[in-house]
Amino acid sequence: MNGAASIDPNVYFHVRIVLGMVLGLSITRLLSGVAVYVQHPRRQRVSWLHLGWTLLMFLLVIHFWWYEFHLRVIQHMTFPIYLFVLVFGSVHFMLCALLYPGDIEEYGGYEDYFMSRRGWFFGLFAALQGLDLIDTVIKGDDYFASLGPEYLFHNGAFAALAVAAIFIRDRRFHLGFVVVAILYEVSWIWRLYDDLT
Repeated sequence: MNGAASIDPNVYFHVRIVLGMVLGLSITRLLSGVAVYVQHPRRQRVSWLHLGWTLLMFLLVIHFWWYEFHLRVIQHMTFPIYLFVLVFGSVHFMLCALLYPGDIEEYGGYEDYFMSRRGWFFGLFAALQGLDLIDTVIKGDDYFASLGPEYLFHNGAFAALAVAAIFIRDRRFHLGFVVVAILYEVSWIWRLYDDLT
């Protein structure tokens, strides 16, 4: 039996449910991590850099969850597409898990931990931009064109800055990166979905 020949429309909903579970875990990881600051205020010093990346990842996860609604335009949902989408969602989870590991006893706080693991974090963050590009291509030419040339600039700039962040330890660079990324992502989401107003 050819699995792509006649796909039940409920397959799309099944994919969204599984993806929702992975992204729900991502949001849970972020919110649970932030709650520790409230639950144990003396245990960890607040790091604005770390909280900035937490906020950006929260925005990226909810944005990803929203735009995966466009999977409905795919005529033939195949297992490779399903697998790709789950890998894409799982990279979001890995980034959230890297922000809030189970234990940071050996580090001087979340910022020290974050900076020591920046190679992994920013390597995955750069990879996320490439996965996003593949995801957009899968959704078809019309969807890709609807994002305009800014989309390629957006992904390319995020990827380039992420690669630079692997090698740059300067806190000012990292703070500047996350602040600009948050402001840009909010602007990007607002302009993409301005029909919500």
